[in-house]
Amino acid sequence: MKIETTKITDRIADAFQKDGKLLSIYFTAGYPNLEDTLPILRELQNSGVDMIEIGLPFSDPLADGPTIQESSMAALKNGMTTKKLFEQIRDVRPEIHLPLILMGYFNPVLQFGVEAFCRECQKAGIDGLILPDLPLEIYEKEYRPVFEQYNLKMIFLITPQTSVERIRRIDSASDAFIYMVSSASTTGARSGFEASAASYFERISEMNLRNPQIVGFGISNAQTFGQATRHARGAIIGSAFIKNLSENGISGISGFIKSLRP
Repeated sequence: MKIETTKITDRIADAFQKDGKLLSIYFTAGYPNLEDTLPILRELQNSGVDMIEIGLPFSDPLADGPTIQESSMAALKNGMTTKKLFEQIRDVRPEIHLPLILMGYFNPVLQFGVEAFCRECQKAGIDGLILPDLPLEIYEKEYRPVFEQYNLKMIFLITPQTSVERIRRIDSASDAFIYMVSSASTTGARSGFEASAASYFERISEMNLRNPQIVGFGISNAQTFGQATRHARGAIIGSAFIKNLSENGISGISGFIKSLRP
Protein backbone atom coordinates (compact mmCIF):
# COMPACT_ATOMS: atom_id res chain seq x y z
CA MET A 1 0.00 0.00 0.00
CA LYS A 2 1.51 3.29 -1.07
CA ILE A 3 1.34 6.13 1.45
CA GLU A 4 1.11 9.77 0.36
CA THR A 5 4.23 11.16 2.00
CA THR A 6 3.07 14.78 1.93
CA LYS A 7 0.23 13.92 4.29
CA ILE A 8 2.56 12.08 6.64
CA THR A 9 5.18 14.80 6.86
CA ASP A 10 2.74 17.70 7.18
CA ARG A 11 0.41 16.58 9.97
CA ILE A 12 2.70 17.55 12.88
CA ALA A 13 3.60 20.88 11.29
CA ASP A 14 -0.06 21.57 10.57
CA ALA A 15 -0.94 20.99 14.24
CA PHE A 16 1.49 23.71 15.26
CA GLN A 17 -0.10 26.17 12.84
CA LYS A 18 -3.34 26.19 14.80
CA ASP A 19 -4.14 29.00 17.23
CA GLY A 20 -3.86 28.34 20.93
CA LYS A 21 -1.76 25.87 22.88
CA LEU A 22 -1.38 22.36 21.52
CA LEU A 23 -2.76 19.51 23.62
CA SER A 24 -1.25 16.08 23.13
CA ILE A 25 -2.57 13.00 24.94
CA TYR A 26 -0.62 9.84 25.70
CA PHE A 27 -2.30 6.50 26.29
CA THR A 28 -1.05 2.94 26.54
CA ALA A 29 -2.10 0.70 23.67
CA GLY A 30 -4.14 -2.26 24.88
CA TYR A 31 -5.34 -0.59 28.07
CA PRO A 32 -7.80 -0.84 29.76
CA ASN A 33 -8.83 -3.51 27.25
CA LEU A 34 -6.91 -5.04 24.37
CA GLU A 35 -9.18 -3.67 21.65
CA ASP A 36 -9.61 -0.17 23.11
CA THR A 37 -6.95 1.44 20.90
CA LEU A 38 -9.20 2.54 18.05
CA PRO A 39 -12.15 3.59 20.28
CA ILE A 40 -9.77 5.76 22.32
CA LEU A 41 -8.32 7.32 19.17
CA ARG A 42 -11.82 8.14 17.94
CA GLU A 43 -12.92 9.67 21.22
CA LEU A 44 -9.76 11.75 21.58
CA GLN A 45 -10.19 13.13 18.09
CA ASN A 46 -13.86 13.88 18.71
CA SER A 47 -12.94 15.62 21.98
CA GLY A 48 -10.69 18.12 20.23
CA VAL A 49 -7.13 17.12 21.11
CA ASP A 50 -4.39 18.19 18.70
CA MET A 51 -2.03 15.22 18.73
CA ILE A 52 -1.97 11.68 20.11
CA GLU A 53 0.88 9.59 21.46
CA ILE A 54 0.27 5.85 21.45
CA GLY A 55 2.36 4.08 24.06
CA LEU A 56 3.84 0.71 23.16
CA PRO A 57 3.86 -1.22 26.46
CA PHE A 58 7.15 -2.62 27.66
CA SER A 59 7.97 -4.88 30.60
CA ASP A 60 10.70 -2.61 32.02
CA PRO A 61 9.55 1.02 31.57
CA LEU A 62 12.35 2.81 33.43
CA ALA A 63 11.21 6.41 32.87
CA ASP A 64 7.55 5.83 33.63
CA GLY A 65 5.80 6.49 36.90
CA PRO A 66 3.50 3.97 38.61
CA THR A 67 0.34 4.85 36.66
CA ILE A 68 1.88 4.25 33.25
CA GLN A 69 3.85 1.25 34.52
CA GLU A 70 0.66 -0.37 35.76
CA SER A 71 -1.12 0.32 32.47
CA SER A 72 1.79 -1.24 30.58
CA MET A 73 1.72 -4.36 32.72
CA ALA A 74 -2.05 -4.66 32.27
CA ALA A 75 -1.78 -4.16 28.50
CA LEU A 76 0.86 -6.87 28.22
CA LYS A 77 -1.32 -9.23 30.25
CA ASN A 78 -4.20 -8.36 27.90
CA GLY A 79 -2.07 -9.64 25.02
CA MET A 80 -0.79 -6.41 23.50
CA THR A 81 2.25 -6.83 21.27
CA THR A 82 3.95 -4.70 18.65
CA LYS A 83 2.42 -6.84 15.92
CA LYS A 84 -1.04 -6.53 17.48
CA LEU A 85 -0.76 -2.74 17.69
CA PHE A 86 0.11 -2.48 14.01
CA GLU A 87 -2.87 -4.67 13.18
CA GLN A 88 -5.10 -2.33 15.17
CA ILE A 89 -3.89 0.92 13.60
CA ARG A 90 -3.12 -0.21 10.05
CA ASP A 91 -6.37 1.16 8.62
CA VAL A 92 -7.03 4.15 10.89
CA ARG A 93 -5.97 6.91 8.53
CA PRO A 94 -9.23 7.35 6.59
CA GLU A 95 -10.85 8.05 9.97
CA ILE A 96 -8.15 9.59 12.19
CA HIS A 97 -6.58 12.75 10.79
CA LEU A 98 -4.60 13.90 13.85
CA PRO A 99 -0.82 13.46 14.12
CA LEU A 100 -0.05 10.04 15.59
CA ILE A 101 3.20 9.35 17.39
CA LEU A 102 4.37 6.02 18.76
CA MET A 103 6.17 6.27 22.08
CA GLY A 104 8.05 3.43 23.65
CA TYR A 105 11.40 1.86 24.34
CA PHE A 106 13.90 0.82 21.71
CA ASN A 107 14.12 -2.84 22.72
CA PRO A 108 10.74 -3.84 21.21
CA VAL A 109 11.72 -1.98 18.03
CA LEU A 110 14.96 -3.94 17.81
CA GLN A 111 13.12 -7.20 18.46
CA PHE A 112 10.62 -6.42 15.72
CA GLY A 113 13.39 -5.30 13.34
CA VAL A 114 14.06 -1.59 12.89
CA GLU A 115 13.27 -1.38 9.19
CA ALA A 116 10.24 -3.68 9.52
CA PHE A 117 9.00 -1.49 12.36
CA CYS A 118 9.45 1.67 10.32
CA ARG A 119 7.72 0.07 7.33
CA GLU A 120 4.69 -0.83 9.46
CA CYS A 121 4.64 2.70 10.86
CA GLN A 122 4.47 4.11 7.35
CA LYS A 123 1.68 1.73 6.37
CA ALA A 124 -0.34 2.95 9.35
CA GLY A 125 0.40 6.62 8.71
CA ILE A 126 2.42 7.15 11.88
CA ASP A 127 4.03 10.59 11.88
CA GLY A 128 6.79 10.26 14.44
CA LEU A 129 8.54 8.22 17.11
CA ILE A 130 9.57 8.98 20.68
CA LEU A 131 12.14 6.43 21.87
CA PRO A 132 13.64 7.88 25.07
CA ASP A 133 16.39 5.27 25.35
CA LEU A 134 17.70 5.71 21.77
CA PRO A 135 20.57 8.21 22.10
CA LEU A 136 20.92 10.96 19.54
CA GLU A 137 24.40 9.77 18.59
CA ILE A 138 23.26 6.20 17.87
CA TYR A 139 20.24 7.47 15.95
CA GLU A 140 22.40 9.69 13.75
CA LYS A 141 25.07 7.04 13.22
CA GLU A 142 22.91 3.97 12.59
CA TYR A 143 19.21 4.66 12.14
CA ARG A 144 18.49 8.12 10.76
CA PRO A 145 18.48 7.05 7.07
CA VAL A 146 15.90 4.30 7.62
CA PHE A 147 13.66 6.54 9.74
CA GLU A 148 13.76 9.21 7.05
CA GLN A 149 13.18 6.65 4.29
CA TYR A 150 9.83 5.84 5.91
CA ASN A 151 8.94 9.49 6.61
CA LEU A 152 9.17 9.18 10.38
CA LYS A 153 10.04 12.16 12.54
CA MET A 154 12.29 11.34 15.49
CA ILE A 155 11.42 13.34 18.59
CA PHE A 156 14.04 13.78 21.30
CA LEU A 157 13.69 14.62 24.99
CA ILE A 158 15.49 17.31 26.94
CA THR A 159 15.49 17.83 30.72
CA PRO A 160 16.48 20.71 33.04
CA GLN A 161 19.93 19.10 33.19
CA THR A 162 20.49 18.95 29.40
CA SER A 163 23.37 21.20 28.39
CA VAL A 164 22.90 24.12 26.02
CA GLU A 165 25.28 22.47 23.55
CA ARG A 166 23.26 19.26 23.49
CA ILE A 167 19.95 21.10 23.21
CA ARG A 168 21.31 22.92 20.17
CA ARG A 169 22.45 19.63 18.66
CA ILE A 170 19.05 18.03 19.27
CA ASP A 171 17.35 21.05 17.74
CA SER A 172 19.56 20.74 14.67
CA ALA A 173 18.80 17.02 14.30
CA SER A 174 15.04 17.43 14.79
CA ASP A 175 12.29 18.31 12.34
CA ALA A 176 9.08 18.11 14.37
CA PHE A 177 9.20 19.31 17.97
CA ILE A 178 11.27 18.91 21.12
CA TYR A 179 9.82 17.02 24.07
CA MET A 180 10.70 19.15 27.08
CA VAL A 181 10.61 16.94 30.19
CA SER A 182 9.53 19.10 33.12
CA SER A 183 11.84 17.41 35.62
CA ALA A 184 14.39 14.64 35.93
CA SER A 185 11.95 12.36 37.77
CA THR A 186 9.63 9.74 36.31
CA THR A 187 6.28 10.50 34.73
CA GLY A 188 3.27 11.27 36.91
CA ALA A 189 0.67 13.91 37.66
CA ARG A 190 1.58 16.81 39.95
CA SER A 191 -0.43 19.58 41.59
CA GLY A 192 1.85 22.31 40.26
CA PHE A 193 5.34 23.20 39.09
CA GLU A 194 8.10 24.59 41.28
CA ALA A 195 9.83 27.88 40.51
CA SER A 196 12.83 25.99 39.12
CA ALA A 197 10.64 24.30 36.50
CA ALA A 198 9.08 27.62 35.47
CA SER A 199 12.57 29.09 35.15
CA TYR A 200 13.62 26.13 32.99
CA PHE A 201 10.60 26.58 30.70
CA GLU A 202 11.45 30.27 30.28
CA ARG A 203 15.14 29.58 29.70
CA ILE A 204 14.43 27.15 26.87
CA SER A 205 11.93 29.57 25.33
CA GLU A 206 14.58 32.28 25.25
CA MET A 207 16.93 30.03 23.27
CA ASN A 208 14.76 30.66 20.19
CA LEU A 209 15.11 27.09 18.97
CA ARG A 210 14.19 26.09 15.44
CA ASN A 211 11.70 23.48 16.66
CA PRO A 212 8.69 24.20 18.89
CA GLN A 213 8.70 22.72 22.38
CA ILE A 214 6.05 20.66 24.14
CA VAL A 215 6.22 20.06 27.88
CA GLY A 216 5.63 16.60 29.31
CA PHE A 217 5.65 14.95 32.77
CA GLY A 218 3.57 16.33 35.62
CA ILE A 219 0.65 17.91 33.75
CA SER A 220 -2.73 16.83 35.09
CA ASN A 221 -5.28 19.65 34.93
CA ALA A 222 -6.05 23.10 33.54
CA GLN A 223 -3.75 24.78 36.07
CA THR A 224 -0.65 22.74 35.29
CA PHE A 225 -1.48 22.82 31.55
CA GLY A 226 -1.51 26.63 31.73
CA GLN A 227 1.74 26.74 33.70
CA ALA A 228 3.50 24.36 31.32
CA THR A 229 2.42 26.21 28.19
CA ARG A 230 3.17 29.72 29.34
CA HIS A 231 6.57 29.51 27.63
CA ALA A 232 5.99 26.43 25.43
CA ARG A 233 3.87 25.70 22.41
CA GLY A 234 1.96 22.85 24.00
CA ALA A 235 1.85 20.12 26.63
CA ILE A 236 1.47 16.35 26.88
CA ILE A 237 -0.79 14.65 29.41
CA GLY A 238 -0.30 10.94 30.09
CA SER A 239 -0.63 9.67 33.66
CA ALA A 240 -3.64 11.85 34.51
CA PHE A 241 -5.41 10.73 31.34
CA ILE A 242 -4.72 7.06 32.05
CA LYS A 243 -5.96 7.49 35.62
CA ASN A 244 -9.17 9.05 34.31
CA LEU A 245 -9.50 6.24 31.77
CA SER A 246 -9.11 3.67 34.55
CA GLU A 247 -11.79 5.33 36.68
CA ASN A 248 -14.30 6.49 34.07
CA GLY A 249 -13.63 4.46 30.92
CA ILE A 250 -13.83 5.71 27.36
CA SER A 251 -17.09 7.54 28.09
CA GLY A 252 -15.18 9.82 30.47
CA ILE A 253 -12.66 11.02 27.87
CA SER A 254 -14.67 13.98 26.58
CA GLY A 255 -15.28 15.47 30.02
CA PHE A 256 -11.62 15.09 30.97
CA ILE A 257 -10.38 16.84 27.82
CA LYS A 258 -12.89 19.68 28.26
CA SER A 259 -11.67 20.21 31.84
CA LEU A 260 -8.14 20.96 30.59
CA ARG A 261 -9.10 24.02 28.57
CA PRO A 262 -11.15 26.50 30.61
